[in-house]
Amino acid sequence: MATTATTAPSVPTLREELRKPESMTRIVIRRFFKHRMAVIGVILLGLIVLYVTAGAFFISERQANKTNIRSKFAPPSAEFPLGTDGVGRDVLGRTIYGGQISLAIGVLSMAIAISLGTIVGLVAGFFGGWVDAILMRIVEAMLTIPILVLLLLLSRALMDMSSTTINIPGREPVSVTVVVIILIIGLTAWMPLSRIVRSLVLSLKEQEFVVSARAMGANNARIIFGHILPNCIAPIVVSATLEVGTAIVVETALSFLGFGVMPPTATWGNILNNARQDITAYWWLWMAPGALIMITVLAINFIGDCLRDAFDPRSTK
Repeated sequence: MATTATTAPSVPTLREELRKPESMTRIVIRRFFKHRMAVIGVILLGLIVLYVTAGAFFISERQANKTNIRSKFAPPSAEFPLGTDGVGRDVLGRTIYGGQISLAIGVLSMAIAISLGTIVGLVAGFFGGWVDAILMRIVEAMLTIPILVLLLLLSRALMDMSSTTINIPGREPVSVTVVVIILIIGLTAWMPLSRIVRSLVLSLKEQEFVVSARAMGANNARIIFGHILPNCIAPIVVSATLEVGTAIVVETALSFLGFGVMPPTATWGNILNNARQDITAYWWLWMAPGALIMITVLAINFIGDCLRDAFDPRSTK
């Protein structure tokens, strides 16, 4: 009579039993890089950053802004890989230094919007009552105003400052309108995040770890920044990533309409604005800045979308 061999149940080894659980940071990183679009986004954004930083070692800003009427509207060539504009300036050099300003506007305005939105959301959700009521009414009032109209009005009101420049070490003088645009975009983009953070705080402040911290004598500041804020990091990081791309698009729209950063400072947006009159005759004037804006915003959106999935606690990947 044949006997059937039975397989003994596997016994976990000591190494498996002592293996530490995977940290949330490692889980997020692993999930993130499993997304093909996340990897593509990181590569594309890295190439853009390399373009605007490494390119500065080969072309000086003075050389990029040098006018030469004899070379105006020169098509792409060995001397001018991306051609020249209507006053003979090198489009390659201008997109390099304009990209530095555009990315700086995106990052700095994001920092303002994220900081303000996070603080308002934390305070409104934690303290509740009349504090919550006042802050949320302000948020709702600002959300009812068309943001583009508000941006245009604020930009127009501050255009008298366009002739003023600020000195930055290692650069040509930069128009003060760069600072104005950063402030305008940052101060008009914080409202959606404040509502997200507030809703999270309303649920987190009733959790056991917050009640325990309060019972142990922790003050409000310690509870907010030491216990509640770390649990709100996921939506803040995702919002911060997407806000950079949004700010670049807003700056481009303002510059294209003539209300953005004023010359002599170049941005991708005002390079496009300068190319508007010759958009059909000289394709290279808009092709390079338009492609750089599109690639940058797409890369940032890829990264933001994949971060949202990576932070999702329901994800099984």
